[in-house]
Amino acid sequence: MPEDPGSARNLRVSDAEREHVVGLLQRATGAGLLDLDEFTQRVDTALAARTRAELNVVLLDLPGMTHPERPAQVPAHRAPSRPVAPRAVADTGSGSEVRSMLGSVSRTGEWDVPAHLVVRTALGSTELDFTSARIPHDVVEIEMDVVAGSVEMRVPDGARIDRSGLQVTLGSIEDKSRPGPAGVLFRLTGAVRAGSVEIKPPKRQRWWQRG
Repeated sequence: MPEDPGSARNLRVSDAEREHVVGLLQRATGAGLLDLDEFTQRVDTALAARTRAELNVVLLDLPGMTHPERPAQVPAHRAPSRPVAPRAVADTGSGSEVRSMLGSVSRTGEWDVPAHLVVRTALGSTELDFTSARIPHDVVEIEMDVVAGSVEMRVPDGARIDRSGLQVTLGSIEDKSRPGPAGVLFRLTGAVRAGSVEIKPPKRQRWWQRG
């Protein structure tokens, strides 16, 4: 018999259900059930899922996290977790790529900003402080690949932000910068999936720090 198109498996899923499954994948990765490549691939599949059957595909081989008829839920008794050591890639403040995987990475102080900077963050956080950095370019392109992670950018006063080339899926971007007519243009491209990007102005000086 053909499958009933009205069955629970064929029901459309909401963004809240997709977010919930991404959370389960995060837990599975932290428990050592998935590596980072598998996590990223499954997040992309979950975010593109239209039905519950398509969404549950990413959970089928994860112990205690599958169920055929309704959105995934965390079971009362979970399989024992295997500890996983964080893999944050060391960053020296130079180069054209910043990577943060299961950890945190920052570039602050005086550092040389390339014309094209790649930011890869998965289950981690990245801090980029441009306020004291050396920026010899009128335009800085920042290509982002963010999966269930966060990126915080602190830009100089007057800096302009172009985020029209950045695709955000089940994530957020917040821009608190103070643009000016002749400031450096930061052009954001790439994708943010189930993650966040926050753009901030320079830190305010405390009264005792002023000359």
